[in-house]
Amino acid sequence: MRRLHRVRRTVNYINLATPLGLLLARLGRARVATGPDGLVLAYGYRFRFPIASAFTVGNVVLTKHEEGFLTGALLRHEDRHASQYMLCVGLPMLPLYVVAVAVSMLICGDHASWNLFERLANLEDGNYARRSPWWFRTKSS
Repeated sequence: MRRLHRVRRTVNYINLATPLGLLLARLGRARVATGPDGLVLAYGYRFRFPIASAFTVGNVVLTKHEEGFLTGALLRHEDRHASQYMLCVGLPMLPLYVVAVAVSMLICGDHASWNLFERLANLEDGNYARRSPWWFRTKSS
């Protein structure tokens, strides 16, 4: 594991983001497994919210899907969110993320396309489409 990942793992424990992620995994009855780069992968999360196929809280990546789902580009996307928690000093990322969703909804009517956190994590890696702002769209006849 690279030094950056060790630092991220430690900081996200101290800032309480990872403990919250582990609590959500437990409450959602997810099976927890050690992942790459200090991540914790939680499979079989049972709550319906959030509706994303995967989401990250601290260093914990949660998904309703079975083992093997969190791979490749999607895992890289979620890995970037773990780093964002570190940079946002943990739990403050949650309200900041909600604001970013609201801004994206106002700009294009989509929760991810203009969400700063999703854009920095690479929209395409997270299986999100890039939508243009509503004021640039042409009206069809």
